[in-house]
Amino acid sequence: MAITNTLYTNDNLFVLTGLNSELVDLIYLDPPFNSKRIYSAPVGSKAAGSSFKDMWTWQDVNEAYLESLIDKYPALVRFIMQIQQVHSKGMMAYITYMTQRLIEMHRVLKPTGSLYLHCDPTASHYLKVVLDAIFGKENFRNEIVWCYSTATTPYIKQFPRNTDIIYWYSKSKIWTFNKDKIRVPYKGGAPHGGTKWLKEGETLEEWREQQGNLGKIPFSWWADIYKVGKHESTGYPTQKPLALLNRIILASSNPGDLVLDPFAGCATTCVSAQHLSRKWIGIDIEAQATKILMDRLTEASGEMFKDFVHRTDAPIRTDVVMEAPSLSIKERLYQAQAGRCNGCTTQFDIQHFEIDHIIPRAKGGGDYYENYQLLCGHCNRTKGDRPMEYLRQKIKAREAVLAQLSFGE
Repeated sequence: MAITNTLYTNDNLFVLTGLNSELVDLIYLDPPFNSKRIYSAPVGSKAAGSSFKDMWTWQDVNEAYLESLIDKYPALVRFIMQIQQVHSKGMMAYITYMTQRLIEMHRVLKPTGSLYLHCDPTASHYLKVVLDAIFGKENFRNEIVWCYSTATTPYIKQFPRNTDIIYWYSKSKIWTFNKDKIRVPYKGGAPHGGTKWLKEGETLEEWREQQGNLGKIPFSWWADIYKVGKHESTGYPTQKPLALLNRIILASSNPGDLVLDPFAGCATTCVSAQHLSRKWIGIDIEAQATKILMDRLTEASGEMFKDFVHRTDAPIRTDVVMEAPSLSIKERLYQAQAGRCNGCTTQFDIQHFEIDHIIPRAKGGGDYYENYQLLCGHCNRTKGDRPMEYLRQKIKAREAVLAQLSFGE
């Protein structure tokens, strides 16, 4: 799959499903935090017209993908189900939504790749468990705490919240970390080899060049990166500063690598990757993101920026064998399912089965073996082009009615 700098305007789950496995070197995501708020950009700003709802119900969960989640991560599913008891249905829906997407992000990440998930205390503890389950607790690298100044009110009755959390996971025991690209000056003079503090008006890049990459590697709490200033602001309500993304991209990728942001928003990740000579993919369901990206890249280059592709469809994987339904596939599925319908689990002869897409084509499901199943004629007509969860609920309802009728006898 040839990759050009691409911005997709679509549901990121469908786009992620269509990307090839082990394609991406670095993923940064700054998803909604389930803050129970609606964010809108102010009138007159570059992002005017952009808004998103950061409150969640089960309607936000894509039921077409629940079947594979239940099959592959049963322990994680049990954990998610308990969230409703501990917190709320909304939080359970949000974590399910995120889990579906994090599974696909893990698949598209290269074995040497890294993922940085930006969150706040609203759901960070639940997301950490999900990341441990998908990436493996042994691949947890850092909990980075980003500290920034915020306005406070005299009526506050607790410590002001001025930190976000960034979880860094690698996919394996081999990962990229360019420590010399992110060194910062030692404070308070020149210990450790004569490293000097920044001069007035000197940029961090100029300092690194003059010092020969001396200095220290930043600790896991980052208090030297400030919130977005007026010169950088697009008006997007949850915009993150370029300096934050620059540090992450410099640390965990190399020039020419591919960086993915599945919640691109105002495209800070894409802009940073472009400046740092990385390729990038951005995904955002909000159409306004395209104009913001174009404006930011054009301003940076001083001329109209054209080196990118905008798509509203979902990509199609090229690393799996696309096979139209056939007799040979039907025979393989029949053996794999032990002659039982994948819906009602009733055993039939092979001629009574029909080949069905587990994830419907309309939801990004492809024509490949892993996305096929056998259903009996009744189950296939009941399901139609809907997800398996719909069929499961119909079967349960039918069994409940039969049980009541049987009890009445």
